[in-house]
Amino acid sequence: MDWNMLYSNVTPPTWEQVTEYIGSPLWADFNEHIQSTYQITPYMEHSRCSMQAGWNVKYKKGGKSLCTLYPMEGHFIVLVVIGSHELTEAELLMPLCSEYVQSVFKKTKTGNGQKWLMLEVRDSEIMENVFRLINLRKRIPS
Repeated sequence: MDWNMLYSNVTPPTWEQVTEYIGSPLWADFNEHIQSTYQITPYMEHSRCSMQAGWNVKYKKGGKSLCTLYPMEGHFIVLVVIGSHELTEAELLMPLCSEYVQSVFKKTKTGNGQKWLMLEVRDSEIMENVFRLINLRKRIPS
């Protein structure tokens, strides 16, 4: 099933439809953690971005993007932008992350001092690694 074919770019899917489409208990866990830790509410946005077009869920605080979530059938992708201020800390964190996260980090090119990490959240280890990367952006110790 193609997520982009299900909904027009005018009317967003409901939270329940997104949850049903993803079909992973990690989705609820991830969102509950982000909302309670950072005291922010998600919002849906339709993007024509070449990285992952279609409906996505954004978390922003103080005008800065914390992360963007892309619904996929059976899992979801999290975009975390590691800025120039966090890059050294992220490099130091990598040996503590899963092989998958290390591989994505290594393969992602740095542009303008940033790495745009597109991480597929398919298990709790990857999810915890994503939280640690997000914490670098918000200066919260892991």
